Amino acid sequence: MIEFSKPTIEYGVLWPLLLIFAVACVGVLVEAFVPRAKRYVIQSVLAGAGVVAAFVGVVFVARDLTVHSDGAARGKLVAEGALAVDGPTVFLWGLILLLAFAGVLLFAERHLEGGLSAFAGQAAALPGTEAERQASARGLDHTEVFPLLMFAVAGMMMFPAANDLLALFVALEVLSLPLYLLSGLARRRRLLSQEAALKYFLLGAFSSGFFLYGVALVYGYAGSMQFAAIDSAMRNTDDNRALLLIGMGMLTVGLLFKVGAVPFQAWTPDVYQGAPTAVTAFMSAATKVAAFGAIMRLFYVAFGSERWSWQPLFWVIAIITMVVGAVLAIAQSDVKRMLAYSSVAHTGFLLTGVLGVTALSERGPGEISSLQAVLFYLVTYGFLTLGAFALVSTVRDSAGETTQLSRWAGLGRTEPVVAGIFALFLLGMAGIPLTSGFTGKWAVFEVAGATGAWPVVVAAVLTSAMAAFFYLRVIRLMYFTEPVGDGPSVTAPSILTSATIALAVGVTVVLGVIPGPVLDLAGRAGEFIK
Repeated sequence: MIEFSKPTIEYGVLWPLLLIFAVACVGVLVEAFVPRAKRYVIQSVLAGAGVVAAFVGVVFVARDLTVHSDGAARGKLVAEGALAVDGPTVFLWGLILLLAFAGVLLFAERHLEGGLSAFAGQAAALPGTEAERQASARGLDHTEVFPLLMFAVAGMMMFPAANDLLALFVALEVLSLPLYLLSGLARRRRLLSQEAALKYFLLGAFSSGFFLYGVALVYGYAGSMQFAAIDSAMRNTDDNRALLLIGMGMLTVGLLFKVGAVPFQAWTPDVYQGAPTAVTAFMSAATKVAAFGAIMRLFYVAFGSERWSWQPLFWVIAIITMVVGAVLAIAQSDVKRMLAYSSVAHTGFLLTGVLGVTALSERGPGEISSLQAVLFYLVTYGFLTLGAFALVSTVRDSAGETTQLSRWAGLGRTEPVVAGIFALFLLGMAGIPLTSGFTGKWAVFEVAGATGAWPVVVAAVLTSAMAAFFYLRVIRLMYFTEPVGDGPSVTAPSILTSATIALAVGVTVVLGVIPGPVLDLAGRAGEFIK
């Protein structure tokens, strides 16, 4: 008789993640049973309170992590080894929840659309039909966006914590499916929004197929889905190397699609442009944070002993991603598409940091690790891009958001505060000293150079200079170009969007002047546990 052993779930460690899942489920029940008129307030308060409570829980979990290897790592494997709650995990959880709270504020914004949100009143109505006009006239609103946001956040929290290939795939799908839906729910320019959602879904499904096939091949090689077991199999056998390398390549395709690396970046500009700007702001920041956490855990823990096989591939991908992102950004006439290609270039900079992986014994005293550098860069990038897109949503005309760069001419004269804040974000993305972007780039360039990846660092420095050109071009357009017609106008947002922009400005300035505390916090997170 076979004895069944029940699984053990460490609820005391996983409760912040489970709380976000619970909030998402309660949000679905609110949509089913609460009258439409009351849903907006309930959903926004529920989502915001749930994120704050989960963040507080992450702080308590972080304080009680078990110390390993004389402080080099902290944490434990939970859920039968499927998840790893360690220092890097809780650091990324905290960052994702901060970005999620800002996302809730942007989703709840109603001043910019005259009392309505940025989301379609009735998503099932065809664009231009009488049903759509009636939904708009009645002031209908899709408050389902809040539970969708919470499901995406739950998937993002699970993604960097996944410690086996199956959990990694489940997390990938849980975070992706809500984003596909959210991208197609724009109130204005609905055809463009729906096209963006369809492209995102089709390409995302295709990349998920690659990822799942890679899971099957790596499992066939190692006989296990657990990252530690995969690492052990690579150390102890030389058989079936082709199976391992092909599987590793297919897993890489699925993950690089999520971060928008070349040649898997084609969806990025279309989706960033077509999705509601609040969705773009959240998605561009939080998705990259979660995906890079998953990439580092997979390649440092499961494939760490095989890094001589995957590092040359990452060299090439990092260089072409930076070059393609910077070159194509120069040619853009739409500010959201320009920021999308800027995001592609930043993916290359982050991959440069990933290349700096070294064993603990190979690092000198006080030398920062690649994990520490990438975690810090994710903080700087996340708030820079979040603030930039939040500010873009305030520049408008009678047709809604004005994203054509030609319409931004003279903004520095008519709206000096808005232009100044946007210029600060652009300078931060360019890596100008005294902004957070400078410190972030310095950190990832240093760790990559320390491991001998100097060609990648040289390419990164050159593409940073190239990227500075299109950032400064926008600043010149705002301050030194005559406005077209009546010039651009800025709609005053509510305290919700204003607070998000203020938070992003504060992080950009403080981390540019005093980066030490966050760098130290990333260092104290330690290494991944196995």
